[in-house]
Amino acid sequence: MTKRNYEHDGVLSEADLKSHGLIPSKERFNKGPVVIVECVEKIPCNPCVDACSKKAITIEGSITNIPQVNFNTCNGCAICIARCPGLAIFVVNKNYNQKQASISLPYEFTPRPKIGDIVNGLDRNGKIVCKAYVIKVLDAKGLDRCAVITITVPKKYYNIVRFIKLI
Repeated sequence: MTKRNYEHDGVLSEADLKSHGLIPSKERFNKGPVVIVECVEKIPCNPCVDACSKKAITIEGSITNIPQVNFNTCNGCAICIARCPGLAIFVVNKNYNQKQASISLPYEFTPRPKIGDIVNGLDRNGKIVCKAYVIKVLDAKGLDRCAVITITVPKKYYNIVRFIKLI
């Protein structure tokens, strides 16, 4: 994966996320599902804070500060995903099984994918990375028209795939 500079091209890289403290440690990734808030914009927004019953997501000081996650408190429940108006929250389970990771992501398009569908897993640039398999679709009225889709991908793409395209 090419390192990119968010300030230059608007696309976050893993290095950008690490520099803002938004990536869990390898040890935490290995423990199970964990939220990744890929929000580095200093805008007045905090629905993710209100959504988290565990209080794992906080914004210190000004409401325009970048959300921070206490990765040890987060249990990966995914309630915060649909609440983010910027579609910038994901839950990753690096060890879904021996060969695959699962990624829960926001999805506002129709038609919705269905459980069992094969879709293209896309990176942050919108480029196809791999085939992904839809394993869960949450599309409740309370999610305000933002479904939460959970896919599985080959484990090596756990921190690369961030969206899907129906095939």
